[in-house]
Amino acid sequence: MKLILAIVQTADAKGLLDTLMSEGYRATKISSTGGFLVRGNTTILIGVEDNKVDAVLSTLRKCCRARREFVSPVVPLSDVATARGWTLPVQVEVGGATAFVLHVERFEHL
Repeated sequence: MKLILAIVQTADAKGLLDTLMSEGYRATKISSTGGFLVRGNTTILIGVEDNKVDAVLSTLRKCCRARREFVSPVVPLSDVATARGWTLPVQVEVGGATAFVLHVERFEHL
């Protein structure tokens, strides 16, 4: 058995969870915050048999798309930096999914 720990952008979470449920998978949703953009993410825990890992990863690829967005710097800047226009938004890639596949030694549904 495996535990897939997927970190996805909150905008993609509902569609992913709906798709996982329609495909017969059970999942647990946990709200989380990313460290780089300091934005809300969703961490999804999915327990599956070994032979289902590739199917779940395929669903993640299908439901969690990367996109480019403009974001403002989150680091406080000095008055000099602000005066020089260094606070202009920068374009970054967000979204997609980060997935960890972990071996589960034992599982019990109580």
